[in-house]
Amino acid sequence: MRRLAFPPVPPWLVAAADGMAILSFTIIGVVSHRGALPPSALAEDALPLLGGWFAAALAFRLYGRPTWRALLLTWAVGIPVGVLARAAALGRLDERRQLAFLVTTLVLSLVFVLAVRTLVAVARQRD
Repeated sequence: MRRLAFPPVPPWLVAAADGMAILSFTIIGVVSHRGALPPSALAEDALPLLGGWFAAALAFRLYGRPTWRALLLTWAVGIPVGVLARAAALGRLDERRQLAFLVTTLVLSLVFVLAVRTLVAVARQRD
């Protein structure tokens, strides 16, 4: 499997970038829907997504062998697990709008992760 085409970046920095990407997505989402950033909303939204992401990253060894396959598997499993955990914690498993939240979260989380990883790689290349 082909390795990701980014310059070498330490695994801890890639993991931090992924966490920042998911946290940034969450902050923008919370502010756009609530008009504010209450800490409880961050806990309700960010923690399940981060937990799902990093659990999947561990399972697929994303930071040990950074391949496109590992990244896509982490995204395809970790984000839905996080969305499911969030819905369960909030008592929203039976709400139809959770599907829309899942689709939005899948699309935008991947965009954010790729964007932040690209920024980190470009910054590292300039060093």
